[in-house]
Amino acid sequence: MKKSIREWFAAWDADRFDLTASAAGPMHGSAKSEPPSEPKLDEPIDRVAAGEIKAFQMIYPILAVVLGTVMIAFLLLTVFDLPPFGAADNPTSNEVALRYVRDGMAETGAVNLVAGVILDYRAFDTLGESHVLFTALTAVLILLVTVDNRYDRITIDEGFERMQHDRIVTTTANILMPIIVLFGVYVILNGHLGPGGGFSGGAIIGAGLILYGIAFGFERLERYLNFRTFRIVCACALCFYSLSKCYSFFCGANGLHTIFSPGTPGRILSAGLILPLNLAVGIVVACTMYGLFSVFKRGKI
Repeated sequence: MKKSIREWFAAWDADRFDLTASAAGPMHGSAKSEPPSEPKLDEPIDRVAAGEIKAFQMIYPILAVVLGTVMIAFLLLTVFDLPPFGAADNPTSNEVALRYVRDGMAETGAVNLVAGVILDYRAFDTLGESHVLFTALTAVLILLVTVDNRYDRITIDEGFERMQHDRIVTTTANILMPIIVLFGVYVILNGHLGPGGGFSGGAIIGAGLILYGIAFGFERLERYLNFRTFRIVCACALCFYSLSKCYSFFCGANGLHTIFSPGTPGRILSAGLILPLNLAVGIVVACTMYGLFSVFKRGKI
């Protein structure tokens, strides 16, 4: 009795039969086997599945062209409605920019007006950027991490293992690792006072974690930064960012008093929510950088 395509695929996926053997013969069966025969679509469900696949292959290019054309037309219409470059009524020349420069420090408490804009006036844009990083790492995990948690498809190359026993690499990492992490923390905490912030400081900390993983292996970091810790830390950071800014915007839009005061500009504990938001962004960026490196290098975090 010949097997259908679905049964063939299930047998192949369970690694119990050899597709080069007969449709009914096992992989480790007798030495004599009949030549493989072309399976027939005997069952109605197989014929329906084949018809759906064929219809999808015909409709998909048409839908892709239609969707692409609609998006291009929409973007072109938007561009045509933009004001001419350098015109007096451009958005870059209106009262918004003047408001940022004139009242930004008093309203946000941040000496660094860039931090005041991206983490106060336009904080939800920064939240979207943080979610883009988290989504990118999630997509990489879906594509590269094996379902059965057996990470045997990605092997560590010999050169990478050799660096873990190199005295120069390990000594240099021992010296630079604390300095890199400390500098990254400084950049995050100083983001509302001068150049810096969560993105740049998180990238520095992520680079320090990658250096530590290269010099000493991932096993040491796994005791503190494994996949479970990564999920909890990133989820808490993103949720804190979302909830705190929702509260802040709700109070501001309705003229309500907020418990987060701008403080005295120039002090470390000032600028309201900007400092903790920088910490949240820095955590997400650092974990994302290290997570991407770890997944590409060994197939897991």
